[in-house]
Amino acid sequence: MNRGLLGSWRNDVPASIVVALVALPLCLGIALASGAPLFAGLISGVVGGIVVGALGRSSLSVSGPAAGLTTIVLAAIEGAPSYQAFLMAVCLAGVFQLVFSVTRAGVLAEFVPSAVITGMLAAIGLILILKQMPHAIGYDGDYVGDFAFFQEDGGNTVTTIIDTLRDNVIWGTVAISVPSLAFLFWWDKAKPKQGPLRLLPGPLVVVVAAVVANWLFGLLAPTLRIRPTHLVQVPVVHTPGEALGLLQLPDFTAITLPAIWISAITIAIVASLESLLSVTAVDEIDPKRRVTDKNRELLAQGGGNIVAGLLGGLPVTSVIVRSSANVEAGADSRLSAMLHGGWLLLSVLLIPFVLNLIPLAALAAILIATGYKLTKPVLFRKRWDQGWNQFVPFAATILAILFTDLLIGILIGLLIGFAFVIARNFRPAISYVTSGDASLVRARRNLYFIHKYELQRILARVPDGQDVLIDLSGAGYVDPDNIDIVNAFIAGAPYRRISVMVKGDTTGHDPRHVRTPLTETRFA
Repeated sequence: MNRGLLGSWRNDVPASIVVALVALPLCLGIALASGAPLFAGLISGVVGGIVVGALGRSSLSVSGPAAGLTTIVLAAIEGAPSYQAFLMAVCLAGVFQLVFSVTRAGVLAEFVPSAVITGMLAAIGLILILKQMPHAIGYDGDYVGDFAFFQEDGGNTVTTIIDTLRDNVIWGTVAISVPSLAFLFWWDKAKPKQGPLRLLPGPLVVVVAAVVANWLFGLLAPTLRIRPTHLVQVPVVHTPGEALGLLQLPDFTAITLPAIWISAITIAIVASLESLLSVTAVDEIDPKRRVTDKNRELLAQGGGNIVAGLLGGLPVTSVIVRSSANVEAGADSRLSAMLHGGWLLLSVLLIPFVLNLIPLAALAAILIATGYKLTKPVLFRKRWDQGWNQFVPFAATILAILFTDLLIGILIGLLIGFAFVIARNFRPAISYVTSGDASLVRARRNLYFIHKYELQRILARVPDGQDVLIDLSGAGYVDPDNIDIVNAFIAGAPYRRISVMVKGDTTGHDPRHVRTPLTETRFA
């Protein structure tokens, strides 16, 4: 750990505690939804923090098991001969990610428009608010990390909120979540700028207060006391040796099974895409606007997945929820992510009974506050002011993620964003002016193959017997197809008594590819 990391410990230590509190129920819930042992989720949380944090170069990204992989992981576990065989697929996925890093596949993240990235952040924020509201008022039928809009019982996120408000409000959880949420918003504004209190994380205060409040409910108002089903439920291990007994090694003989290779490449591709998108999004909200080396991130994720598979854990990716909480908690370097993994490990080994006293309502309040900061109204206003070509991809990404999942939503946002790019390029790129016996054909911007028809149509409008200036100086690049069209026009010009002069260069192509005009006529 270098001096640069240690130099930011005053910000990173309190932030790491907040991230560990957020990550704990998410690790357990994602393991439950994936059909894996609960301890597997905790293993991945620890590995994602310590191993990926140490190998990567992202200052604020936090890795661990991801909700976006639950469906794929569940299918992979069910399709494998054993859980140990599935772990072999996780190790292989890590190897594939190392290959992606070496082949510099991380460059793909640079082609995602900022409107889609901010749409992803806003969508995650809305999902956090909508999905945590039931936990805040007493319904815990869905695991904490569940982000799906449509549910197996035929309901959806909105109907769950309505049903909870109508039938399942538990006033003890409301008595914890509402003051917790109010305190978090107040603390953001009231937290001292100087002195030791500036390092006090608001979420930690909320968690401690919630544990104390529930204890007081048990003493003074038993009807308000929160039941164990609404508390964190960490697997209890009494000794380090018992924890070691929960680790599982992969079945290396499963490497010969085609199904394991299919699962491995699927996990590698999806986990890599999610990590790249998450890291790009975190760079967007980094107060210092640092840019992460995406290929190094793929290497870190690959190393993390190899270790997770060897220890019995789930696949890890960079996760936007934990990363956003890390940013909002004031982290300054990857030391925070690494420490969060250490806190998870120590707390599970040393104080599991204390962790199991934490009400989910308090964690729901923390996630709702984080969600609001990701989807503030000013973000929508900003994109609206930038015009339809920014707002539509932004809004489409939000809606698509809300109603499908993260990756499908991103793909839909990309398709719509690219559609706007193509539409802009179909706007007139070439102007045509004629006066007397002279004509001007001017390129307004770069000419690509999609402009072939427009160029042919305009050149066909030039009357016989004209002096024509074809001005390409406004184009930094002219596609070879368009150069061929200009050359063909020059070749046919003598037969129509047209004199042609070409102005400008074509970057990326030898100017000699445009034939010398037969008659150079000065254009007035």
